Amino acid sequence: MLRSTLLWLSERKGLQGFILRSRIARRVARRFVAGETLAEAMEVTRRLNGRGMKVTLDHLGEAVADRGGAAQATSDYVRILERIEREKVDAGISIKLTQIGLAIDEDLCRANLRRVAEAARDCGNFVRIDMESSEYTQSTLRLFYDLFDTFNNVGVVVQSYMRRSEDDIRKLCSIGAAVRLCKGAYSEPESIAFQKKGGVDDNYLKLLSILGDCDSPLAVATHDDRMIEAGRRVARNGNRDRAFEFQMLYGIRRDLQARLVEQGYRMRVYVPYGTEWYPYFMRRMAERPANMFFVLRAMAGK
Repeated sequence: MLRSTLLWLSERKGLQGFILRSRIARRVARRFVAGETLAEAMEVTRRLNGRGMKVTLDHLGEAVADRGGAAQATSDYVRILERIEREKVDAGISIKLTQIGLAIDEDLCRANLRRVAEAARDCGNFVRIDMESSEYTQSTLRLFYDLFDTFNNVGVVVQSYMRRSEDDIRKLCSIGAAVRLCKGAYSEPESIAFQKKGGVDDNYLKLLSILGDCDSPLAVATHDDRMIEAGRRVARNGNRDRAFEFQMLYGIRRDLQARLVEQGYRMRVYVPYGTEWYPYFMRRMAERPANMFFVLRAMAGK
């Protein structure tokens, strides 16, 4: 009930305006969001690099409604890549396709995505294409496959709560695509998505086992101890030359992030920043109830 309520709230534009103006909410959100500017995100990136962790930068935003906004977001990501190269930090980028025009026109999004991928290739960097709600799953994968024919510096995300994900994983494995496996953080109907944690977790483990038999780059994105142990088994039993890493969100289970680095695993931290942090923040609350307790304590001034 709490999860579905928070996901519903994440889509309420009226509440978003109120929360974005709240000084307390902005302060609490800083646990999960690096800041509102690229400079703040770069500062966090350097700090994480100093702790032996790689970073994926995400300039928050989604569902851009006009071509000008999509063009601006595309240019922003090109500038992020150039800033990463200039400052020599260990970071890539993650991008939502609705941010660069997918909700407007697929061809527009394709052209913008190609521009970002070319900039990343020129900088020797990597682009992770985020997976959004089911409305965009097929078009996101279609654009990824179109791009993968030319660019090998792009990867995609698969969500274990989607019932279709096993078929998607097998196809992605067959072409050697870089996959980030996560659980999923949108509200979806039972007909296409597992509703209970047990079903999502069981499918995650099943998909991870399939990915374990591939040689393509694998990112195990989870804060769940059971999934992490399964990831360890994949790392121990797999190709030692394979690109394998754990991925976690900025501000969540920082002690575990540090421990995995100490144990010799590659750790990448997903670092979001920007003014459009409200939907991301609410989905983080929905994903992990423990985050909500932190927020309530912070709002109480404890």
